[in-house]
Parts: sequence; structure tokens; C-alpha cells
Amino acid sequence: MQVRLAGGTAREFAPGTRVAEILTALGVEVGPRGALAAEVNGRVAGLDATVDADAELRPLTFQDEAGQEVYRHTASHVLAQAVTRLFPGVRLGIGPAITDGFYYDFHREEPFVPEELSRIEQEMEAIIAADYPLQREEVDRDEALRHFAARGERFKLELIRELDPAVPVTLYRQGDFTDLCAGPHLPSTGWLGAVKLLTVAGAYWRGDEKREQLQRIYGTAFPDRQALKRHLEWLEEARRRDHRTLGKDLELFSFHEEIGAGLACWHPRGGRVRQLIEDFWRSEHRRRGYEILFTPHLARADLWATSGHLGWYRDNMYSPMDIDGVEYLIKPMNCPFHVLIYKSRTRSYRELPLRWGELGTVYRYERSGVLHGLLRVRGFTQDDAHIFCRPDQLEDEVYGVVDLALFMLRSFGFEHFEVALSVRDPQRKDKYLGSDEGWERAEAALEAALRRHGLTYRREEGEAVFYAPKIDIKLIDALGRGWQGPTVQVDFNLPERFDLSYTGDDGRPHRPFMIHRTVLGAMERFLGNLIEHYAGAFPLWLAPVQAKILPITDRQLGYAREVAARLSAAGFRVEVDERTEKIGYKIRAAQLEKVPYMLVVGEREAQGNTVSVRHRREGDLGVSSIDTVLAMLKEEAGPRHREAW
Repeated sequence: MQVRLAGGTAREFAPGTRVAEILTALGVEVGPRGALAAEVNGRVAGLDATVDADAELRPLTFQDEAGQEVYRHTASHVLAQAVTRLFPGVRLGIGPAITDGFYYDFHREEPFVPEELSRIEQEMEAIIAADYPLQREEVDRDEALRHFAARGERFKLELIRELDPAVPVTLYRQGDFTDLCAGPHLPSTGWLGAVKLLTVAGAYWRGDEKREQLQRIYGTAFPDRQALKRHLEWLEEARRRDHRTLGKDLELFSFHEEIGAGLACWHPRGGRVRQLIEDFWRSEHRRRGYEILFTPHLARADLWATSGHLGWYRDNMYSPMDIDGVEYLIKPMNCPFHVLIYKSRTRSYRELPLRWGELGTVYRYERSGVLHGLLRVRGFTQDDAHIFCRPDQLEDEVYGVVDLALFMLRSFGFEHFEVALSVRDPQRKDKYLGSDEGWERAEAALEAALRRHGLTYRREEGEAVFYAPKIDIKLIDALGRGWQGPTVQVDFNLPERFDLSYTGDDGRPHRPFMIHRTVLGAMERFLGNLIEHYAGAFPLWLAPVQAKILPITDRQLGYAREVAARLSAAGFRVEVDERTEKIGYKIRAAQLEKVPYMLVVGEREAQGNTVSVRHRREGDLGVSSIDTVLAMLKEEAGPRHREAW
């Protein structure tokens, strides 16, 4: 058989040759610092797997996402082996690799405590030192059932019973431990370098709130201690930036059991930041030819049936309510309302494009286990807009949306992005709604817009939803994490379902294209991202309090209020700390509140009509006149100062 190294030459090997032997013969280093596994014709395989026919191999190291998954999945098996050794009677759930780490779920009556995590970690290190080979074994379904039944592993039995009886069951053995797993894994436990257990959390079996609650132990693994140390430092920085903690400390937002899970309340300072963002959003949209709409929060169930939401989105919608014998549903999306506004009268080709935006609050049911501060909520405000246009306008409209999205993200300090273009599977066209012509035009318009902007993007075939191709832009924050941001989607579904049309220059009806788009995403999620990106220290133009006046004694209160009034008249958000505390305490408090400027006023400043300026990062900037301070604030706030206010 001929085996080709990806991007290299081909060589002949005997069928049945192991992946490790092929890679070595092709000059690839195999080992903990080299290839950990390989892609064989696009599928990930372990080094012990055999190749039986012509193939292309791509070695996978720890630098590859798939290589990290193999590495950390092996670490999860080591974790499970350590726990079963130390705590007989524990029942096993599942243990996958995840981004930056791994976890394993266990059923145990007593909760795991920090001291026990330390013992488990030590046992894991002993298992790694023992260098047990991970041996793959295929058995029939009945043998697998007998094996796990003898050990009382009821969760494993449930998983096995759901497998195809005609397909062999794959087990992996390492020393005295055997687990149900499809693999692949590292060749032996000794290939693992540094491991660290992080936290314990509750997790329902199979994510079902009606099932048993298990204990999920999270951990991570790296090839060496230095890499692990860097990651732990990164985690500590991420904890420091956690928007949930900062949101409470800075009094931006809160959640309350009395209101319900996933429903945020905005405090005055958080509301101020949100209003600044929304006002900037509206201003820029009007500048680019959008009109602002307002639509109801609920509608008759018939509307959601026509739009298709009841068919493919019902599980994410709240339960219906009966009003005068008619069933109503709270809205999960804004688009059907915009469609009906379009349809409220006959449209001419001369009117198009129509660009309509709405900061519309929607409600979607999310399982309690996935709720996460502002990043995953049940009620949120979508920075939504829909564009109705002619086919000949489509490319320019998409280009304009991408341009607006990039402008908005860069305005808030995000400079790095990951872009994906989701198109239909050309081999499975029957899965998608709409004509070939429509799909080809829509995909071409999306791709042309990305190219015109010079953006690097991934083209993902088969990732389009059944009714539309789309562009997804992930924003990359200060820690290098990607967050879902702008989305641009060309929709064939709703114009067809609602029979939308416009009168063309030929006097006949034509179907418009409909573009769904967000340029920030949900306001809640965007604000959560923004808080973490800046670690709560917003740039001056966005800070809820831009300057705090700190009188040294009560004798300077009158002057402090005069300074505040002058800055407020110039459009700045200012507060006076009137508490009878020492000045050092006031400065520390303002620093913890991440206020950009602290203006200290004592007897000398009051007599000289000046202030002593402190910056949250640069410290003491000396004594300045009020005019100088105003000029300094205006320069730092930039052109968005007035329009944001």
C-alpha cells in the first residue's frame, strides 16, 4: 500500500503496519515531544492503530488541537484509575477531554474535598510513573456487559446497552483499570508530563436534571511543569477578570433567585455602561442608513408556527400562556415581527434595501447547568437587524454588514478575530431549503464580502443551517479567548414561509433576499466579554464613573461639588466622595472601583482653583487647573465622548 505524509512524499508499506512505524520510517519524531497520534485519511488514530490501505497521514503533536485531545483524554483515564484505587465503590460516568483540560464524572455519596484532590493527584503521578501501556481491546456486547456488571458500573451498562449490538465494544486497559472508550489514547501513561486537578462541580448524568447528580472533577495536563505553570497563571488571570465577580464588586449587575435563574438585573452603573453602548449602537446604525424598530415581547402561537420556530426551536421556547382562549408565546427571536412589518404594505424595488434594526429583548430556555453569568442567560437583548434587498444588492449589503461589525468591535477595543464561512454540503443538497441559484448567489456574496475586507476565514462545508449560509466572527479577548460575536446570515426560509415579495421594474412580484445579522450579539454576553477583556477597567469613554472628586476634609466639600458641576457640564460622568473617611481610604476605594481619574482637593487646591490628579494606572500626575483636566479627559475619551454621552 502507498502511504503519503501530508505535504510530503509517498512510500510503500505492507498492509497492517502500525501508525508509529510508518511515521518513524517517514522521518517523523514519535514520542511525548513529537507525534502523539495521527490523522489517517482525516480520522484521528492512535500510534498503535494499523493502516491497511492507501492513506495520507498527518502527525499530531501537542501543538495540534486533536493531539491535545488525545493527550488529555488519556489523563482523564488516569484520573479515573486513581479515584477507583483510592475510593472503592465509586461508580464511573464519562471522562472526555475539553478545551484546555479534561474531566471525569463520578457517583459517590460523600463529596470530594480539597485534601482528597491532592491525594488523587499524587496517585495519578504514581500511575504515570508506572508507565502502564494503554491496550485497546474489542469485545462483543455481552462480554462488555458482564465485565461492567461484575463491577457494579451501572452508568457504563446504560451506555453499552445503547450501542449497536452488531458492532464490537471497545475497551482500554491500563494496569488494573479498564474503561469503556472508543479512544484513541497515548501508548502508555508514562507519556503524560504534568497533571493538575483544578475543581469539583456537580453534574447531572447525561445533562438531565431528572437523573442522578454526579461529581465532576476537572483537571488539566501539559507536557512539562513549565507549560503547566504558565497555564495556571493564565487561569489565575482569568479568575481575576471573571465578569461575575467584577459585576458584583463594581455594582454593575446581579441575579436573584426571587426573579429566576438567567435573568439579570442592571444596577445604575451597569445600566450606564449598557446605555452608552446602546446609544453608540443606535447612532452608528442611523449613520449607516438603518431605521430603528420596536416590537412586542410576545405573539400568538400561530406566528411561531408560520415562522417555523415551533417546529425546530420549541425546546428553547418558554411554555405558552392562554390569553382570551388564544395561545401566546414569549418571543425567542425578533425576525417574524420584522417580516410582518415588511409585509404590511406592497414594496417596490425602488425602496430596497430596507435596513431595520432593533435592540429587542428575547427569552430562551437554557438548562440551569449551562447558565453562566451574563455569558449564558435566559433573557437577553439581541442587537438585531434585518435587511431586505434585491439579488443585485446582496453582495454590497453583506459587505456593509461586515464593515459595520468590524467597526463596532474595534470601537470597543477588540482587534483580533476568527472568521468562519458556513456553507452547505455540496454532496447533500437535498438537506437544504432553496434553489441552487439562491444558495450559490448567497454563498458567493458572503465570500466576496470577506475577500473584499481582506479577512482570513475558514470555509466550513456542511455547517450552514438548512435555510441559510452564514458568516460567524469570533472576537478574541485580552487573554486570547474566542467569543461568539457578529453573525451574518442569508435567509431563504422566512421570505418563502411568509410569501414576501417586492414589485420589480418589470411590474412583476419578486422574492427579496433577507439578511439576519448581529454586530455585537446579545448585549448581556457582549458586556460580559467587555468586562473580562478590560478586567473591569473600562476605557474612559465607557467608564460608568469617569472621575471621582475626593475632598480631603468636609471644608472642601463645596469646592469639590463646584469641580464636579463643571466637569458634568462638559459632559463627563463624575461623583463626589462625601464620606468622612481619610483621603487614603477614599483613594483606595476609587482604585478598587476602577475609576479612571481621581481628583483630590484640599485647602491648597481650593484656594488655587486646581485639583491634584491621580490616574488609576499611572498614579500621581501632579496638580492641574480644571481647564487642563478637561482637556486631558477630552483627549483620552476621544471623538466618542460627546456622542456616547
